[in-house]
Amino acid sequence: MRNTIQSKTTAGSFVAGFGYLWRGLSLITKPGVKRFVVAPLVINIGIFLFLFWLAGSYFTDLLTYLQSFLPDGLQWLSNILWIFFALLAGLFMFFTFSFFSNLVGAPFNGYLAAAVEKQLTGHAPPGSGRTVLQDIVVTTLNELKKWGYYLLWAIPLFIVSIFLPPLAPIIWFVFGAWLFSVEYLDYPMGNRGLTFTNIRRAVATQRTLTLGYGSAVTIATLIPLVNFIVMPIAVAAATAMCVDRFADKQE
Repeated sequence: MRNTIQSKTTAGSFVAGFGYLWRGLSLITKPGVKRFVVAPLVINIGIFLFLFWLAGSYFTDLLTYLQSFLPDGLQWLSNILWIFFALLAGLFMFFTFSFFSNLVGAPFNGYLAAAVEKQLTGHAPPGSGRTVLQDIVVTTLNELKKWGYYLLWAIPLFIVSIFLPPLAPIIWFVFGAWLFSVEYLDYPMGNRGLTFTNIRRAVATQRTLTLGYGSAVTIATLIPLVNFIVMPIAVAAATAMCVDRFADKQE
């Protein structure tokens, strides 16, 4: 009987974590929150438009040069090459937009998390009174610790995947879900003054909940177009989860 109740509780916790991503979607449209979503998105789109314009300019020059060697009957090949270029540019955007979103959005995510928390509770996070310089130092140290932590686990998991290839997709999906949980919960918890080590420990206290949340984020990053805005949604969702489930986890 106890095992049945525990199983239902675990499943319910996973589903609850999974559902926070939907809640995050509703939160990013709230007043005082939207600007921290729109600003990095506009910057990101601007970067891609510039990159596409630059690549297109070089590609046009390349085609002009190549056309000088083509006979009149093969000039139509330039249209085929333009289609190939457009497809290649689309694939580049699809596979790299999330990376650039995290890179560009990182300085905004702490402020986004603080704005969402203020929207939910009516007041700023307990540890959000740091100066900009302190924010930069804390964020940089946390990012370095996160990369060290990722590599610490990624290397042995890669080795395991080589010897157990059928389990590799499951291993990396679970690992990715866990990393997304730690990555995005870092922003609201960091606003509360927690270090990366303490954040990791706090997340581990509700592993099933956070794996449910991380699984939703992982799946969302694989959906075209949705992956363009998944980062702010994930930050807002992580903040709501932090307020609901981790409010007492302070340094």
